[in-house]
Amino acid sequence: MHTRISTVPCASTGIRQLSSDQIQMLRAFIQKRVMNQDDVDDILQCTFLEALRSEHKFQGTSKPQTWLCGIALNLIRNHFRRLYKQPYQESWEDHLHSEVGQGSDIGHQVDGHRQLVKVVHAIDRLPVNMQRVIKVSLEMDGNYQDTALSLGVPIGTVRSRLSRAREQLKRHVESAT
Repeated sequence: MHTRISTVPCASTGIRQLSSDQIQMLRAFIQKRVMNQDDVDDILQCTFLEALRSEHKFQGTSKPQTWLCGIALNLIRNHFRRLYKQPYQESWEDHLHSEVGQGSDIGHQVDGHRQLVKVVHAIDRLPVNMQRVIKVSLEMDGNYQDTALSLGVPIGTVRSRLSRAREQLKRHVESAT
């Protein structure tokens, strides 16, 4: 969808009457987390649709902009969950065949693939809370604050779990060599 929203024509003063600056701020909030412009536009529109559907839940205890950012963040999470569930479109064999013809080093590619497989297996061996913090951190482009908010834990917890996960991954990958 490429429809641009300039105002939100609604009756409830807080949510339904946003300035173009507020809409641009919301767009920037989404764009910071989602790189594909079409997805940004879709999520922005879905944010407004969800806000209209859930308007009765808005208590007015926060700014409408804050509430909309919360909705957008949930939609962004759902967007990435759907993407992760989709099968990767290119197989490893397709990648190898396309690269081999261009004079690249097949040994380097195979080593890279083996290393990736080791890391994926090592991640699967981590405790669930560490796996979750890695996944959410990736969804949030490595932003510790957003990861902490998403998980509902202090930022220090995110930092320590990621640090411990890195150490465990390093040990698992080195021992698998």
